[in-house]
Amino acid sequence: MKLDKLFQSLLLTGMVFVCLSAPAKGEEVQEDVQGESFTQVIGKSTSPQTASGKASKNISQLSEIEFPATSAQMLVQTPTPTNPPNPEQRSGDQVVPIMGVKANPTNKGVELILETTRGEQLQVTNRSTGNNFIADIPGAQLRLASGEAFTFRSEKPLAEITEITVTNIDANTVRVTVLGEKKLPTVELFDDNTGLVFGINSAAIATSPPQQPQTPQDQQKPASETPQQEPTAQQDEPIELLVTGDQDRYNVPETSTATKTDTPLRDIPQSIQVVPRQVLEDRKVRSLKEAVETVSGVVDGGTNFGAPSGGRVIRGFVQTGNFRNGYRDTNDNFSLTGIGTIEQVEVLKGPASVLFGAVEPGGIVNVTTKQPLSEPYYSLEFEAGNFGYYQPSIDFSGPLNTDKTVLYRFIASYQNSSGFQDFVHTDITTIAPSITLKLGDRTDLNLYYEYTNYNGYPNQSGSWFFSDGSFLPRSLFLGYPDLTFIDAKTQKFGYTLNHKLSDNWQIRNNFAVATTRTRDAFAGGLDIVDDTLLVDINAERRRYSIDNYFGQIDLLGKFKTGSISHQLLMGFDFNRNVQIFESTISDSALPNLDIFNPDYNISNPVYIPNYSFDSSTQSYGAYLQDQISILDNLKLLVGGRLDWVSQNQTNSGIDSPEQNDSAFSPRVGLVYQPSKSVSLYTSYSQSFLPTSGFNPDGRAFKPTKGTQYEAGIKTDFLDGKLSTTLAAYQITKTNVTIQDQNNRDFQIQVGEQRSRGIELDITGEILPGWKVIGSYAYTDAEVTEDIDISVGNKLLGVPENQASLWTTYEIQKGDLKGLGFGLGLFYVGERAALSDNSVELPNYWRTDAAIFYRRDRFNAAINIRNLLDTDYFSSTYGYTLGLERGAPFTIIGSIRWEL
Repeated sequence: MKLDKLFQSLLLTGMVFVCLSAPAKGEEVQEDVQGESFTQVIGKSTSPQTASGKASKNISQLSEIEFPATSAQMLVQTPTPTNPPNPEQRSGDQVVPIMGVKANPTNKGVELILETTRGEQLQVTNRSTGNNFIADIPGAQLRLASGEAFTFRSEKPLAEITEITVTNIDANTVRVTVLGEKKLPTVELFDDNTGLVFGINSAAIATSPPQQPQTPQDQQKPASETPQQEPTAQQDEPIELLVTGDQDRYNVPETSTATKTDTPLRDIPQSIQVVPRQVLEDRKVRSLKEAVETVSGVVDGGTNFGAPSGGRVIRGFVQTGNFRNGYRDTNDNFSLTGIGTIEQVEVLKGPASVLFGAVEPGGIVNVTTKQPLSEPYYSLEFEAGNFGYYQPSIDFSGPLNTDKTVLYRFIASYQNSSGFQDFVHTDITTIAPSITLKLGDRTDLNLYYEYTNYNGYPNQSGSWFFSDGSFLPRSLFLGYPDLTFIDAKTQKFGYTLNHKLSDNWQIRNNFAVATTRTRDAFAGGLDIVDDTLLVDINAERRRYSIDNYFGQIDLLGKFKTGSISHQLLMGFDFNRNVQIFESTISDSALPNLDIFNPDYNISNPVYIPNYSFDSSTQSYGAYLQDQISILDNLKLLVGGRLDWVSQNQTNSGIDSPEQNDSAFSPRVGLVYQPSKSVSLYTSYSQSFLPTSGFNPDGRAFKPTKGTQYEAGIKTDFLDGKLSTTLAAYQITKTNVTIQDQNNRDFQIQVGEQRSRGIELDITGEILPGWKVIGSYAYTDAEVTEDIDISVGNKLLGVPENQASLWTTYEIQKGDLKGLGFGLGLFYVGERAALSDNSVELPNYWRTDAAIFYRRDRFNAAINIRNLLDTDYFSSTYGYTLGLERGAPFTIIGSIRWEL
């Protein structure tokens, strides 16, 4: 508690300090953006020179002739560089970063500058479609100095020019698009020390008939010898530019979770959905389980006393493992992750053991955290809502030296809430500093620490039905509140080291430690009699600790065998997980509780030892993966992993024999792309998960196995702004343990479960300002083999139908520019509340809404969750009084300043 109070004082002091400070701002438009769109008004330029102040060489107008793919250096006589070439520059087949995009008015139109120091390496291919000029630049990517991707858009910059956009259309191609309103625009290409320069004239000016192609000598005439055009009336007005960073977008083009390499989603033969930071902010989510509500096939798997953690059910199977930045974290039922530290959430569907080791076959959830930035960034935010909720938070980042070789980030928040149940009051404290050291041109080291504390008097995770099917009162605390508390602390620290051996090969090393210390207590009953009395009430106190140690080293490389390209990954990881659990219970049952007239006054009972458990699990894994580009539109993914797992357990002082398991997990996938916007894929993969325990004859249980067949189609629309994934799959899980009917003190491994279904996900921007993320899932998950009548039963808590839609619209122009609205619809179908399917949870619709205003660096929003106050059950634990209630109407107001 002293640490929390000290932190609150530091937090308030820091907010006052930043408000009084005047931090320097970056000069580049897009580098100023840290997650929000904004408009900059630029005055008219009268100089015929480029923005760098140097006269450039002129070439013939691209609207008059069609050039083949030609480097900018071949088109012009390049001035002598100010600095000598860097001997460590990447070869031409490597991605060249474009660090910024600027648009400046000229006396002929507008000058678009793609800022890069390696423009001579770029190839430019242009074409025209109707009134649109399109230039593709392969081997390039729009990347800020921080490494974050961005997009550029300028609306109506000139007369008869509708829009200019610069976007990443895939992992190694930049596209420049100039949309003419009625005619094809005139575009000229230059090259100077600042990068590539596109000179864009209004279509109204470009009225002369096409000319014959000029000779190289003609193309190299100085710009001063080119007849000058008089400025148009349109140029007397300032140009309004809209620059949108990737932080603002809903559609993320690439991820590293599925392959541990930066791979476009369209090249991955498996379904993977990414929930970016902008969606988390627009929805104002407060926990990881809320963050994945927009993903198909993922439903709530319950929480631990209302903590901001818990499990998820993915494609019918419970998933509790937690992954952070691509490596194993710890058990998510007890590990806490501050939502303010998350950059995006990635859900990989299906077996993932090929890269991540022991996991359930449904899939994994990986959290990508915010990283230090190379430009100063300061964010102050305050949230407040009903049920006593409030949360101040800060997010500071930037360089610590002038060379920008030492970068930092500091994130902190304090959340306080009373909850919707009676007697509930909790707080969450998060502190997360990190630092990045650039140890030369080829080596980066990132160090991080994260502390999260969940403390107070939490929700009593237990609800049920009356005999007529109606729900118990939502605010009812079903237990004794004076005997209930929780104090959970999670600390995470580690490092990531990246070293480039050459332009094509690199080594990556991770080491991570996650520790959790939890004390909790509760007093709950086992049944309700006559719809009035909670009976069989026992009090329990628990203490448990989890220590997780993870180390990993990867070698990544790119090479060719003839015309076939390879992206190779080979690695080795080690994981040690130690858990200690102790429980005490009341020596006798507590008084029954009248749920209509509860008397919560009770003296502390006498606690006696109940159960203890400690385990140590060590695992080693070696894996190999090759991403093979057979053709430009035909890609093969092949990988395999071998795991060795050793488990030691002690139950209430009785040692169990050591269990040793090994497993091989393969994955094979094929992607065929008939066009740049369509990917057809199919894949086969397996998973494994060690099972502790023994058969009645003393034989150790074998690991459970998961096998998946998946096929699907991924499609991009609107120049990559909108993406969809349609997938069909079947997963079979074998070696499932079930109760032995001949000896109910034991379990046996004869069970099998199967899940198959169809999923649809859509993310992106339909029109400027109109963004959407939505999903639908049909899931048929059932028991297929058992020794009793449970064959054919639905798996616990899995709805057959599930759908979600979250959409926002932000006004782009005029006095109301920056004002926006959001609407969310979430549907979950009927689910089995008990394993025997004797009780079913009803379906429900939940409606969310938002209104927000964004201007420059100011953001204000009001978010409503459960607008219509729907009463529903969010999850089940599979036993009587084991249902978790969804929150009622909840409203949150927020204000954020970014400096």
